[in-house]
Amino acid sequence: MTDEFLYVLEHQREYLYGLLRRFHFEERPILLSSDIRDVFRTYQAERGEASAQLIWLMQTVQEALVAGSWYYFALRPEVASWEYIRINSDIMEAETISVSDYLYFKERLVTSGSESNDWTLEIDFAPFHREFPKLRETRSIGQGVSFLNRRLSSQLFGQLSEDNHVLLDFLRLHQIEGTQLMLGSGIRTLPELRKALRLADTLLRRSAPDASWDDVERDLTNLGFAPGWGRDVERIRNTMSLLSELLEAPEPGALELFLNRIPMIYRLAIISPHGFFGQADVLGRPDTGGQVVYILDQVRALEREMRRNLYDQGLDIMPDIVVLTRLIPNAQGTTCDQHLEPISGTENARILRVPFRNPDGSVVPNWVSRFQIWPYLEQFAHDAEFELVAEMGGRPDMVIGNYSDGNLVAMLIARSLKVTQCNIAHALEKSKYLMSDLYWKENEEQYHFACQFTADLIAMNAADFIITSTYQEIAGTEDRLGQYESYQSFSLPDLYRIVNGINVFDPKFNIVSPGADAEIYFSHSDSERRLTHTQDEIQSVLFEEHGESRGKFGDPDKPILFSMARLDRIKNITGLVEWYGQSEELQREANLLIIAGHIDLDRSDDAEERDQIQRMHDLFDTYGLDDKVRWLGVHLQKSMAGELYRMIADRRGAFVQPALFEAFGLTVVEAMASGLPTFATCYGGPLEIIEDGVSGFHIDPNNGTETAEKIARFFSQCRDNPEQWQKVSEAALWRIESRYTWKHYASRLMMLSRVYGFWKYVTNLQREETKRYLEMLYALGYRDLAKKVPPSGG
Repeated sequence: MTDEFLYVLEHQREYLYGLLRRFHFEERPILLSSDIRDVFRTYQAERGEASAQLIWLMQTVQEALVAGSWYYFALRPEVASWEYIRINSDIMEAETISVSDYLYFKERLVTSGSESNDWTLEIDFAPFHREFPKLRETRSIGQGVSFLNRRLSSQLFGQLSEDNHVLLDFLRLHQIEGTQLMLGSGIRTLPELRKALRLADTLLRRSAPDASWDDVERDLTNLGFAPGWGRDVERIRNTMSLLSELLEAPEPGALELFLNRIPMIYRLAIISPHGFFGQADVLGRPDTGGQVVYILDQVRALEREMRRNLYDQGLDIMPDIVVLTRLIPNAQGTTCDQHLEPISGTENARILRVPFRNPDGSVVPNWVSRFQIWPYLEQFAHDAEFELVAEMGGRPDMVIGNYSDGNLVAMLIARSLKVTQCNIAHALEKSKYLMSDLYWKENEEQYHFACQFTADLIAMNAADFIITSTYQEIAGTEDRLGQYESYQSFSLPDLYRIVNGINVFDPKFNIVSPGADAEIYFSHSDSERRLTHTQDEIQSVLFEEHGESRGKFGDPDKPILFSMARLDRIKNITGLVEWYGQSEELQREANLLIIAGHIDLDRSDDAEERDQIQRMHDLFDTYGLDDKVRWLGVHLQKSMAGELYRMIADRRGAFVQPALFEAFGLTVVEAMASGLPTFATCYGGPLEIIEDGVSGFHIDPNNGTETAEKIARFFSQCRDNPEQWQKVSEAALWRIESRYTWKHYASRLMMLSRVYGFWKYVTNLQREETKRYLEMLYALGYRDLAKKVPPSGG
């Protein structure tokens, strides 16, 4: 990048100088990419077109720092690749600088040049990862397991010798309820294993393919084998053949298939402490939304997948899944005060709730915001670990953390029990709030970002593997940072600076997209499965008087534009209502249905939700929307929500998800699975879920006028040509069926758990040096920050 700057300095020196002065005249020390491009476009209109090199450079600039005659630029020439340049406008010279120098200069802009920056703690994980294999190509980000298998399988199997027992030890590692699996103690060396596999194949060829393990158990046990190879002879031979092929000529695909046969996981803990975690009457409460639906659907899918795998491998054992969350004594009419709650739709999964405790040991009785949860988590993890092991009758085989708080607890429990740790962020607050790291002090009283970002950093680096719903969640797009990428380098001025925090090229990242519950969300055209018994009630909710509602459609025959989300700023529901209120064209084409939050201010105790409630009422009054918009403060059961999507599809309506940013977009998947044409934000997961103009439409939440025109135009086209609606509906259904199902999700996640568990055991994936560094950061950083968060749960 320095070469490009030098070229511009040589050939367009005066032009560049004028542009730098324009940045200076903005009188802002920090300019973001959108600011930079606006200034550049205006400058080009006045001075004429810039060179191709300068145009390209300005497209790569993500941030500019301006102070006096110094201009610092953070450039992102491609996804997840960063360089830093500074220019002195007095002498018009450019030079490359380190990320540390860039962050140091940036800190001084917001701390008035405080000399304390000279001794700010720098955190750098890069030295611990030097010898660890990393991806090189941006297109490979999120495909970590494939990379690991390619890089390590030949290396491992090439090093196996008669004296190397690591593979044998791994196969002997597995037990279920005291039953030894895979290998007994009789096979002591690799030559003995190869010989036993050959003898077993000769023996099994004489048996019928459908003969059971019981029929051949005696002979196989005498050869040194234990249960777990398969339920019948055909499966047993196939599993043994996979291992024989690996020992002969290792191949990544074969390794994945073989590991997927090993019954390594039958006890699973899923951790999600914040919000109201329950199966009914919780959605829409503070901090309680899509993650609850996600986890419950995930549990059902994982139990089915685990049960199938155990059965196929010949084990009549029920998998054991526990969702670990917080017990709330003042449960506000929910089940969140119940210690144990069976999960419907499963055979052996349940919610285990453990209370938060104050420093004196007393139970915290009330709900605590996710921003104030941090002082309670260490004690919660200690108490929860004890109860989890007691409930399961042993330690889990893997823990899965959810959100920042759940991932930190998962780290503490996995570290203590020495089990595999998987992280799922769902959404990272750092990406939601502009410059929340740089101005952390101003936000600390309300959001406590310093504590959260430190917890994120620790949990991300401690995890054995991380799953995300989309590529963008990891590395963003060409012009937008990924959520995880934003943790690569950043500053919390006067606290610490991260010069190398998380590397998105680390093979721990894998994309595993969730789906919608196929029993609830299915096509509106599937008449035999339609829940006709709920339609009268839904019809009443939509068009008649209802307890908590505002607005009633004056023309109920128009198509319905529908949106459903929590009522907080990032979901941008009030933004949608404002777009609608300002668009006479959209009002003519469709009614607007909103299901979000409460209607009555007094029913909410969340400050951000209360602000949004008041804004909704103001918008209704300002634009006179009471006969065009229906706002419902209801929380529908899943079955009714599914039928509601379909009933809106019957009326040739559409769904809109207007969020300023959406990590994944589960409601988008639900709507599309119902055959409902969907408009969704271009920022986040929906950009990948929807093929714009084919299976739905992308919208820019920062341009409400354009969005309203786009939606109105769609309804107008469908009115004139009904086949247009049907075409988009069918494309949406196909898209979900091919890419976003829980069956695919569960199969993929369980495969990852086995593969990463294997590599953790047979290589140095445990990263002991990193572990010590993280322990120091936890003890000396996170703990002190957590203590400064004031108790809030009573």
